[in-house]
Amino acid sequence: MNYNKEYFTGLLRDLILPLKKYYSSEFANLYIGHTGAAYEDCTIPMEGFARVLWGIAPLWAGGGDIDGFSDIYTKGLSAGTNPNSDEYWGEFRNFDQKFVEMAAIAYGLLLAPDKLWEPLDDTAKDNLATFLIGINDYKVSDNNWRMFPVLVNLALKSLSLPYSQDLINFGLERLDSFYLGNGWYKDGATEQRDYYVAFALHFYSLIYAKVCAKEDPARCNLFKKRAAKFAKDYIYWFDEKGRGLVYGRSLTYRFAQAAFWSACIYTDVPVFNLGIIKGILVRHFEEWFSHPIIDNSGVLTIGYRYPNLHMSESYNSPDSPYWSLKTFIVLALPDNHPFWQAEAEPMPKLDNLKVLNEAQMIIQRDSDKVTALTPGRLHYINHVHVSEKYCKFAYSSEFGFSIPRSNKFFNQAAPDSTLSFEIDGYIFTRRLSLKIRVEEDKLFSLWSPFKGIEVETTLIPIEGGHIRRHKITSDYDCNARDAGFAVSCAQGTDCAFSSENNIAIVKNNFSFCSVESTAGGTPDIISFHPNTSLVYQKTFTPLVSYEIKKGVTEIETIVKY
Repeated sequence: MNYNKEYFTGLLRDLILPLKKYYSSEFANLYIGHTGAAYEDCTIPMEGFARVLWGIAPLWAGGGDIDGFSDIYTKGLSAGTNPNSDEYWGEFRNFDQKFVEMAAIAYGLLLAPDKLWEPLDDTAKDNLATFLIGINDYKVSDNNWRMFPVLVNLALKSLSLPYSQDLINFGLERLDSFYLGNGWYKDGATEQRDYYVAFALHFYSLIYAKVCAKEDPARCNLFKKRAAKFAKDYIYWFDEKGRGLVYGRSLTYRFAQAAFWSACIYTDVPVFNLGIIKGILVRHFEEWFSHPIIDNSGVLTIGYRYPNLHMSESYNSPDSPYWSLKTFIVLALPDNHPFWQAEAEPMPKLDNLKVLNEAQMIIQRDSDKVTALTPGRLHYINHVHVSEKYCKFAYSSEFGFSIPRSNKFFNQAAPDSTLSFEIDGYIFTRRLSLKIRVEEDKLFSLWSPFKGIEVETTLIPIEGGHIRRHKITSDYDCNARDAGFAVSCAQGTDCAFSSENNIAIVKNNFSFCSVESTAGGTPDIISFHPNTSLVYQKTFTPLVSYEIKKGVTEIETIVKY
């Protein structure tokens, strides 16, 4: 297949054309669903309007178009920023979700002012400028949000409108304060090292590097050098099939996982060759669109590899998944860019075992999947299912991870890839690590699932899996289960399982996971509640059950996959 510019344009066209019928009468709002989010309901359709710009703006910048959308967006911007319009987006408050969506509008103005700015009449231009500069009078979260005022003020500056250079400088200074080294950032004051490093912090800094290359060459070169370093680690999060590691929050943004690679091409970041990055992008898109991520009307759903509202964040509205369109920044490349003629190449030769110190994980690679061993996290953050997204022992591009329906029954708690404790009819897992240590050949964490229980866990990677060694100090007798990955047992997968001779195994026609006790545990197989896994609707999970006595108990479990 010829993966040329028309191929990528066609993917975008298929994603946004079905939205056309859901715009409001004055086009400022996009209504595609009825579930709520933590912010005001009136902001949700504005979010939908803005997020489409992550895809359509680079298409315009690269000389392309999709019938009718330029007219939709000039009319929508005029109505949404007009205080006298019924579709006015409204006033602001501190930490307003509208600031997130302003970044997409600013992105559009930076990339395609001929489509979004020049067609506006003078009144509409005044209203839009007044609306955008309003972000300067309010607080934003001290994390990746710091870059939203940067983008907005850069857009105002590019149009010779009033702007704040001080806020641009301050946002960039805060970004520098998040830098950890070797290309890695953390997302503000937390210890999170997840996809926000790639599709937010690096993505925005590379836009800055493109826009301000002549004005601020030293900083722009620094951002590109950081991205180049990060790329050499980040590539380990992608497997040979194009799948990204299923880890962290905001996974409903799906193929935004690859937006960093598109931004590297757009900004000429010197890492890998065009064919390797094109291969990552093509395989990533092909993989995603082989799954039911779009509903019967052609709209992206909340979920991961299938619709799943249960895994969503409090800030995920029906419009939120269109953040994924960031990956289409590659469409801003001109028609004669060598990327369009490059062949999609396989992944480069990578180490089978890689320690990512800044990410606090050890990556294992085999022929078709990526697994990350992790020590958990050191700080509380208030996102939903945060323990499941950051604190399991291992994360995989193949198996994903599961999230609980309740903690009252084991099959509802769905604690895959972790050690869980059943106490008084409730299930408890690793929620926070008190101490962690990442070494070249193992990970250590000290954690407490419940008052009176302390666990020292050492994870040791081995060929085809890992060893878990747990030293458990408990004030009372209880039960514990050490579980492997949740394996797909949907219809047609030829799922089979067994539990004997200290080993539990679940396998299908494309994957397997086994769990073996070396310390007297009892093997078992559990079917988790449907739709608890992010990647497979129905799963079975191998595990070993242990009796934990008051005092000190040491157990060892071998997990293969």
